[in-house]
Amino acid sequence: MEMSSLIKPDNYKALLDMKQTEQGIKLIKEFFQQNLSTELRLRRVTAPLFVLKGLGINDDLNGVERAVTFPIKDLGDAQAEVVHSLAKWKRLSLAEYGIEPGYGIYTDMNAIRADEELDNLHSLYVDQWDWEAVVTKEQRTVAFLKDVVERIYAAIRRTEYLTCETYPQLKPFLPERITFVHSEELLQRYPGLTPKEREDAICRECGAVFIIGIGGKLSDGEKHDGRAPDYDDWSTVAEDGRAGLNGDILIWYPVLGRSFELSSMGIRVDKESLLRQLKLEGKEERGDLYFHRKLLDGQLPLSIGGGIGQSRLCMVLLQKGHIGEIQASIWPDDMRTKCKELGMQLI
Repeated sequence: MEMSSLIKPDNYKALLDMKQTEQGIKLIKEFFQQNLSTELRLRRVTAPLFVLKGLGINDDLNGVERAVTFPIKDLGDAQAEVVHSLAKWKRLSLAEYGIEPGYGIYTDMNAIRADEELDNLHSLYVDQWDWEAVVTKEQRTVAFLKDVVERIYAAIRRTEYLTCETYPQLKPFLPERITFVHSEELLQRYPGLTPKEREDAICRECGAVFIIGIGGKLSDGEKHDGRAPDYDDWSTVAEDGRAGLNGDILIWYPVLGRSFELSSMGIRVDKESLLRQLKLEGKEERGDLYFHRKLLDGQLPLSIGGGIGQSRLCMVLLQKGHIGEIQASIWPDDMRTKCKELGMQLI
């Protein structure tokens, strides 16, 4: 582990001790999920930690991360995979529960991402609120996507207010409104910067941003970031003439002096966009998998969904310098030592 991957905030001092931090985590998690549930009309469901390999249910993320696998003795050593996220499982669940348009589900998602590069924001252990809601064909628009983003951002700001009221040493910093920008617009605005540098620049300027259209190639032939071809719809040309019905919620995080992703979300693929994106990514063979077959056969509802990082949200609202101050995970010894020197006490 090169320590260059660790951001070393200047004059960092944790504003809450470990007891207050644990109490704050409980406060944030309970309050935010209730707000999210109310805003988006979601009901809580129980989710799996692992799924069977080969069904196409696990999230492929950027397509290169290895899932943690293990054999199941009672199933003839069939392989199970620890989930990366529940992007596809949730859509199957919407069908099984018979959820009507305008309503949805949310759950606590716990994952292991063994290939993660560890730093202040990235851990082997991922915990997020995974949510999914049924939509109509007419709602598959950028306007509807923006409305949902604004509702989620409102819930985040209410949670920030409560946290700062409870712990007056914390001062609110999130802007009142979230700014929407397309990834192509970012490229045109900052042509000499990398995608990450573009995110930093726009977040520094606006405070809170939703970047629309992540997964498809931009005018320079590159992607802003990778997305699997079989859950978010990143290739449909929307009413504004640009491709993409998905995106990321990012904020400017003054503690670390960088942009900070809180959520990845989007309107999900329909039959046409799934076939198109599988072809674009050279993954047409996935069309024969269990999940994909059900979608192509019209057995799954149209939906919108995403994931909101639990430890990440707590880290931001409690103004911590390292995600290991929020969650228990495994870290390199030299990172633990350096974090302690910098005042970041890892759990």
